[in-house]
Amino acid sequence: MIVKDKSAKLRRQTVLGGFMLIIIAAVTLEVTALVQYFFSRDGIRNEASQRAESELKAAELEIINVISEAEAAVRNSEWITQWCLNFPDSLPSVTRRVVECNPAVVGSTVALVPGYDPTRPLFAPYSLRNPGEQQTQLLSLATEQYDYPSQEWFTRPVETGEGYWSEPYVDEGGGNMLMTTYSLPIRDYSGQIAAVLTADISLDWLTGMINDIHIYPSAFGMVISRTGRIMVCPPAESLEMRQTIGEAAVSLGDSAAFMEVNHNMLTEENGNVEVKYKGASNHVFFDRIDRTGWIMSIVIPDNEIYMSVKRLGLMVMLLQLVGLAMIVLILRATAKKQREYQELNDRREKMLSELKIASDIQMSMIPKVFPPFPDRKEIDVYASMVPAKEVGGDLYDYYVRDNKLYFVIGDVSGKGIPASLVMAVTRSQFRTVSAHEKSPQRVVSAMNASMASSNDNNMFVTLFCGVLNLFTGHLRYCNAGHNAPFVVSRDSVKALPVVPNLPLGVVPDASFTEQETDLSCGELLFLYTDGLSEAENNAKELFSEERIVSEIVPGSGAEEIIHNMEKSVSAFVGDAPQSDDLTMLAIKYMNAALPEWTERHLILHNDIQQIPQLADFIEQIADETRIEQSLAMALNLALEEAVTNVIMYAYPEGSDGLVDIEAILRRNSIEFIITDSGVPFDPTVAPLADVSLPAEQRPIGGLGIYLVRTIMDTLSYERADGKNILSMSKKI
Repeated sequence: MIVKDKSAKLRRQTVLGGFMLIIIAAVTLEVTALVQYFFSRDGIRNEASQRAESELKAAELEIINVISEAEAAVRNSEWITQWCLNFPDSLPSVTRRVVECNPAVVGSTVALVPGYDPTRPLFAPYSLRNPGEQQTQLLSLATEQYDYPSQEWFTRPVETGEGYWSEPYVDEGGGNMLMTTYSLPIRDYSGQIAAVLTADISLDWLTGMINDIHIYPSAFGMVISRTGRIMVCPPAESLEMRQTIGEAAVSLGDSAAFMEVNHNMLTEENGNVEVKYKGASNHVFFDRIDRTGWIMSIVIPDNEIYMSVKRLGLMVMLLQLVGLAMIVLILRATAKKQREYQELNDRREKMLSELKIASDIQMSMIPKVFPPFPDRKEIDVYASMVPAKEVGGDLYDYYVRDNKLYFVIGDVSGKGIPASLVMAVTRSQFRTVSAHEKSPQRVVSAMNASMASSNDNNMFVTLFCGVLNLFTGHLRYCNAGHNAPFVVSRDSVKALPVVPNLPLGVVPDASFTEQETDLSCGELLFLYTDGLSEAENNAKELFSEERIVSEIVPGSGAEEIIHNMEKSVSAFVGDAPQSDDLTMLAIKYMNAALPEWTERHLILHNDIQQIPQLADFIEQIADETRIEQSLAMALNLALEEAVTNVIMYAYPEGSDGLVDIEAILRRNSIEFIITDSGVPFDPTVAPLADVSLPAEQRPIGGLGIYLVRTIMDTLSYERADGKNILSMSKKI
């Protein structure tokens, strides 16, 4: 009887203990749910803020790219516009070049300051490319209906003497579309403002970009000008370019709710404001765009931001019930400990296997076949990378494009899997950006902007990027906080002078300095990460840059130098564990002296649409000969005038003919030979335009030949084997 009582008591205690355990578990789950709810709200709000800011930054970058193209188009044409002030009839060709060579620009004008040229008080040739059309239309803004001297795009740059982005406007005298204009005052050689050169950008693409914002179903974007005028607002298209945001607030009947938004957006660079309208809360995220002063904003209703929290509440209730049921399973889990240990061990082995696969994938992303360019005798390249863990954060890469070696070496902050992921992204960005860029500075700047815009983990990358001209040995490079490479000649080892700059991913708009030097035949560039200079032995001593210099043997090949360095650092470190990734890259330049002369060819059809290929042709020649940009642009102008003349008049209309352009590059001169099979025509005997006469008294034609003769040193013509052969040369 006593045993039964003890057994019953024990059962009661067990049941009571289980019941108490369930109560404690229920209370714990409820408290956990409440904590999770509040943290979830904060997390979701932060996520919405980050998504909105990311969307704003992406849109801002797209807008800046477009306006930068327009600014560059105007500034690159500033010198030729200044030169053509003495020949006003040449100004329409300047505006045509601005439009045809820049897809972002739909219109351009050179508007003379009234009174500058007494013979023509108002003169504003305007080139316009209508949407969907290839040909450029030439108009004039100097009309009674369109008083261009009173337009904002004309008056502001004349008053300030600086470039200016106009307020968006509907142009009813030229482009007949919603646009904004970048204007640049043009001064003559005496320093007087003589004209204004412009580039017009249609804002139709801006509406499309805003309509593509789909962060949340009811979220929408909006663009406001620097004065507060509504430019784009999909939910209220009737207000676009008709009201300011303050006026719209009054018309909506709830002006008090919007006045704080209006004030903050017009006075601050960026931020977010919560506004209540008709009982519903909304978050407005905004960011101001440099140069134009436009304000990008995204409006997100609160009920959509926190909709997932409500769903989460229901899920938590279900999970609480499941959690209580799990208590019973936990009480029976003791017998399963051994199996759990075995599962953990299996997971560990799987993780090691996955790390091995990750290491193999990472190593497959970098070049590791040597020699990498067996057919190129100008360079000897060798590299080595040893991660401190299964995967690492060091990187190197190189490839040859347009007779140039593009190469990079970098070191990601941190180690392991996070660093390896950043390494993979960085290497991919280098390949993507450098495929369309020739300047190391622009490559590094683009990579930095991309990394800094999404650097939530505050990781950064030190980087050295270079472009080596295999024809001349000219090296252009840009350093981003990386160790300075060493230049190894036949009898010395010297550090390459570098501007440190900031690493990638630290500051989004950081500036980077590009530098250049020349490598002689036989000189070697040795690049490394700090895993070499900071390798430690058991005594905590560093390998150091001084020891690196002492271990380099001048005159050695790329592979020999790296193998010797590996042996030296291994002997120094001994059995001490490797503390950092170690990467080395050696590039030896072995091209002989420049030849006395070399040739370049370009063949075009008699199609005016192929004229832009001449700019790329001249740019490649300028890069090889390193002539000044102004001379390169003058050569391009002369070549374009001569080739355009052949395309337009050498062959009968509707027939297909070829224009062969041969460039002979010598050490002190450039000669262009233009050959066609068209009708005979000797431009050297054609009458020159009398530029001293007013434009209305000057006969049509002759100005192109005048420009060619003015720019080039010699000009000759011959007719041989049924072909026109025009030769032009310029000393450099």
